[in-house]
Amino acid sequence: MRGLDARLAEVEKGPTGPSIGAFFDFDGTLISGYSATIFYLDRLLKRQVSARELASTVIAGAEMSLRGADVTGLMRIAAQAMAGHSEDELSELGERLFLQRIAGMVFPEARALVRAHQRLGHTLVLASSATPYQASPLANDLGFRHVLAVRELTEREGIDLAASYAYANGDEDVPFLEAVGRPRPLNPQDGLRRVAMRRGWPIARFASRGRPGAEQVLRTGAALSGLAAAGAVGLGLGLLNGSRRQAANLATSVGSDVALALAGVQLNVSGEENLWSHRPAVFIFNHQSSMDVPIIANLVRRDLTGVAKKEAARDPRFALLGYVAGVAYIDRGNTEQAKAALAPAVERLREGVSLAISPEGTRSATPRLGRFKKGAFHVAMQAGVPLVPIVIRNAGEVMWRGSFLVRPGTVDVTVLPPVSTRGWRVEDVGRHASEMEQRFRETLDDWPDGGRELRGRARPRPAAPAGPAVEPPGGNGAAAPVRRRAPRSPRRTSPRSAGASTSSSE
Repeated sequence: MRGLDARLAEVEKGPTGPSIGAFFDFDGTLISGYSATIFYLDRLLKRQVSARELASTVIAGAEMSLRGADVTGLMRIAAQAMAGHSEDELSELGERLFLQRIAGMVFPEARALVRAHQRLGHTLVLASSATPYQASPLANDLGFRHVLAVRELTEREGIDLAASYAYANGDEDVPFLEAVGRPRPLNPQDGLRRVAMRRGWPIARFASRGRPGAEQVLRTGAALSGLAAAGAVGLGLGLLNGSRRQAANLATSVGSDVALALAGVQLNVSGEENLWSHRPAVFIFNHQSSMDVPIIANLVRRDLTGVAKKEAARDPRFALLGYVAGVAYIDRGNTEQAKAALAPAVERLREGVSLAISPEGTRSATPRLGRFKKGAFHVAMQAGVPLVPIVIRNAGEVMWRGSFLVRPGTVDVTVLPPVSTRGWRVEDVGRHASEMEQRFRETLDDWPDGGRELRGRARPRPAAPAGPAVEPPGGNGAAAPVRRRAPRSPRRTSPRSAGASTSSSE
């Protein structure tokens, strides 16, 4: 079995309840790299590091690399640097750096492993020598109840260490792993790996984060070039035949096909029939990645426009496609301008052009869902069209919010049944938005296919129907069939690209 699959299977077959502890190291185990490096680089860029501190840091780093010293020296330097700062300042710094950098370093496999323990009611503990300002933002994001030492918690909570799990990566973590009955090295350094091999501790390695390779750089460049080329061809076609909608349909469908194929990203879709049962519609989706743009375009395929923040109009990756598709750009800081920008979207819906919009308003740094705003719900109600929820589980694994590079993999998507807006009242829109947000949360928490997260296998995507039912503009009632091009062949994942990450066991 692959490393992650073996760990998930073991947890799922093991004991349940809060007396079972799941102790996780932080740096190198839950994240790729060291959080202290991110904090240090932030200070270095702000010229807050003295020559003496810089020299001490270099020496401590050399001792780690050449003599196998633990991270204590670096942590001591980091702690000294915090002197003179208030707790609020340090907490704000930790949250900022987590959203900007550290969130993108989290292993998706580690998230899946944490969720497996949560499902069985285990007591989650982040046991790390990192400061609370480094570790607490991730602990809160993942749902850890405790950030402290193993022995302290065991005595207070009555945890059965002999039946508990511990995960760590460092040579210095051997005593930590020895404290439990199920020591599980993750991404181990050489010293820990040798100890684990002697003692028969199962090892897992996660390879979904870290430095990008040449393949990722080439694939990303090829995907962006393909998207731009499709946009240019669509624009040229529109100038020739005078049909902007036909040009947009070509750019949307062909451009997304080419971009995803060149990037090595495949879609594992359930509920695809809901994409075609009612058109036009407001397609709402959760937003974590720039890859959401070609993903949504690939799903909806035709007669589609969108809403995006005004900064996206200058994004060279998607600006041409946005122009061809007539995307509405809004200023999120100006409520009146945002409302005015959405008004044409209502008219486009009445003309038969669907709208794609994220109710969160911006990309999330982590898989956690943001609060839903009401704009999309007002537009759907005013146009008299249904809402079609598109729940995307793991787009951030193939392209994190702060990244410019795509990692090959499979993105899971569930399309929920359309929701009628007939009979809605303005005063109830907030409630409808909250109810929809809850539906997204429930879908993400209990994924419809019942499969394990990051299982590395994807079912073939079914072909789109040849004659989808498309709702007449302005209606929420019975659908009317229209002709559509011949169905595409089902997409099949290859062993090389099936999965957003790779993991191995030793």
